[in-house]
Amino acid sequence: MDIGDLLDRSAVAPRLHAGGKRHALQLAAEVSARGLGLAPAAVFDALAAREAEGSTGIGQGVALPHAHVAGLQRVRGAFLRLEHPIDFAALDDQPVDLIFVLLSPEGAAPEHLRALARVTRLLRRADLRQQLRRAASADMIHALLAQEAHASAA
Repeated sequence: MDIGDLLDRSAVAPRLHAGGKRHALQLAAEVSARGLGLAPAAVFDALAAREAEGSTGIGQGVALPHAHVAGLQRVRGAFLRLEHPIDFAALDDQPVDLIFVLLSPEGAAPEHLRALARVTRLLRRADLRQQLRRAASADMIHALLAQEAHASAA
């Protein structure tokens, strides 16, 4: 699974301000829905329902909100970098500033799990997280994620 295939450049937002977790999920829904022909409210509802089951804050300043959403043909992603870290009830109790959203079609559990595993492995890399935090543009963030994912798959 190539991150570059599921993450469009238009789904990268490098400078967002969120007042809290709920607001971050609303922003994630808006960025994710953009270009996919989905209603942001439907994406938010799916992300919020999943988040109610347990935090998707995986630690080290990273959250990986994910959900199954009707109307998708394949797994899609979005990436948000927050200007100021927020409490996301992460596993390590650290605030979150990097958010990678995964949306999957209903009934695509195997693909969804493969994508989650791939993104989790990628974002565990401290050097990549540091580069993502320093990247000056959405294009740079997209290139980092796509190139690093491709390089680590080789």
